[in-house]
Amino acid sequence: MKKYIKNLIRLINYERDAEIDLMTYEISTMSGQRREELGRAINKVRGKRMGTELGLQIVQFGRSETFDTEISVGDMVLISTDNPLRSDLTGTVTEKGARFITVAFERNVPKWAVKKKVRIDLYANDVTFRRMEDNLNHLSLKGKNALEYILNERNPKKNREVPYISYIDENLNKSQKKAIENALSCENFFLIHGPFGTGKTRTLVELISQETRQNHKVLATAESNAAVDNILERLMENKKLTLTRLGHPQRVSKHNITQTLVYKVENHKLNKKVQKIYKKISNLIEKRKVHTRPSPQYRRGFSDYEILHNASRGKGGRGISAEKMKSMAKWIEINQEIDEAHDEIRRIENRMINEIVESSDVILATNSSAALESIARVKFDVAIIDEASQATIPSVLIPIAKAHRFILAGDHKQLPPTIISDRAEELSKTLFEELIRMYPFKSQLLNIQYRMNSLLMKFPNEEFYNNGLKSDSSVDDITINDIMGGEGSEEALLFIDTSDVDSEGETHLKDSKSIINNLEAEISTSIAQDYINAGISEGDIGIISPYADQVKIIQEMTPVEVKTVDGFQGREKEIIIISTVRSNENGNIGFLQDLRRLNVAITRAKRKLIIIGNKNTLIANPTYERLIDFCEDRNLLVKI
Repeated sequence: MKKYIKNLIRLINYERDAEIDLMTYEISTMSGQRREELGRAINKVRGKRMGTELGLQIVQFGRSETFDTEISVGDMVLISTDNPLRSDLTGTVTEKGARFITVAFERNVPKWAVKKKVRIDLYANDVTFRRMEDNLNHLSLKGKNALEYILNERNPKKNREVPYISYIDENLNKSQKKAIENALSCENFFLIHGPFGTGKTRTLVELISQETRQNHKVLATAESNAAVDNILERLMENKKLTLTRLGHPQRVSKHNITQTLVYKVENHKLNKKVQKIYKKISNLIEKRKVHTRPSPQYRRGFSDYEILHNASRGKGGRGISAEKMKSMAKWIEINQEIDEAHDEIRRIENRMINEIVESSDVILATNSSAALESIARVKFDVAIIDEASQATIPSVLIPIAKAHRFILAGDHKQLPPTIISDRAEELSKTLFEELIRMYPFKSQLLNIQYRMNSLLMKFPNEEFYNNGLKSDSSVDDITINDIMGGEGSEEALLFIDTSDVDSEGETHLKDSKSIINNLEAEISTSIAQDYINAGISEGDIGIISPYADQVKIIQEMTPVEVKTVDGFQGREKEIIIISTVRSNENGNIGFLQDLRRLNVAITRAKRKLIIIGNKNTLIANPTYERLIDFCEDRNLLVKI
């Protein structure tokens, strides 16, 4: 166990160093302009103070020209004027437009940040790494138990008898109900395997509500803020539940802000008392200004106690007049009052936090925020963790360590955690994946999908899920024709083979390792435009490519949403167009070989999926060959 934990800490540090090194290397070797082209910086913006919100200083930065950036709401950014690596001014993005970006700061914003034109850089944040390491160094018994299951040092207990359940959501299917029943009756852990469109969040929301009905205190977490917000929004429909969301308020969606701990503290009845004390502190600071601060040049070696003692006897000393001694003593007395007032604020704030947390049925947080001091001493009956197949073991151990039992939900057939460091590659193996492999009887597959046409489901179902999925009758026959006025008879799937015309093939942009394919970019944008002309909304169309540079060149050509596979994980569109990019004579398909990426890409579409690729290149991989055969057998492949 010690050896395993020590190795996890080493891997975390490799990953932390890789993230920071990548950021500092880019900032030190690239121009601000190049960083902006990559979407990781915004140059020449001016700041405007927007006041304070939930105790944070808000500044809006903007310029007249638009910018296209990967910097998103919730990201940490670094503000600077010349060399970013010499600045230590960091904040959190709260809002983003085409010409402005709003940032919240936890400290006073210096004048230069609003007077001069500044540069904003996407910044690596090591707080999450510190929390993971600290949790591993002080891992609780429950955290160690979770590791014992995958180290073959402990066997999971059989489930208890399933209690009678009166379901709140009466429309749950059999597999969803079975997952909930098993999760409620497990003694130690249970796994909910939720492939695309199978109602995983809906299942978790019912499970959380059922746990609270048994007076269980629930910790509900996920790897991303978006997933936590998604669960929170659904739980808010149950008016009987008291919910509290932890974490930075600016990383929480605006709709959910009233559920945050910070908001609840600000609106607690005791907060009026805190505000009075802050007013008192301001008055004391003003009073203190008229007296002499006992800095080394004035105190001349006298301790605070000696200054107070001499002043009480009307004495000076060491060249300090009795009057000066008295003034310093007064400064010390007022300062002690200020310190006592701050202590009183801390006591009241702790009392408010404890009251809010204790009265909450469910605490929601990201895995990382579950390490916050506000719930350090809270004992949870159960930790329910979404996106568990995208979270590293050190990440999921933070919530697991706080609860008597844990439920993991995810899909190990989709994207694994993103790992930058080659030396930390081991971290991509998740607890969910290991447990489902070792103890398949401790898992339940959600087997009805509610997203896509049954033809679109057929190939991923055969290839990745052993034909374990069915499509619900409500989506079985949905097609693109339904939303194009019912005209035409388009099939839901199409493979466009470029092997006969792709003379240029794949290529690189200057100074980039990423790959582009101009022909595929033109085909994908042309198809998107045809659908827009046919009356389909831009928001209903998505273009996916596994290569970042291909995404960038397509983004410049179309108004529809274009992202990498990772950017579309957990999402859906009516129409998805995939540009596979690779086109060469060697059958080299690079990281298209990560078949989990293929699974994610081809399961985002509801009514129409169009895959563009060079058949001769792609068939070098057996899965792509089966996909192409699947299309050919059904006359769904066209050559151009």
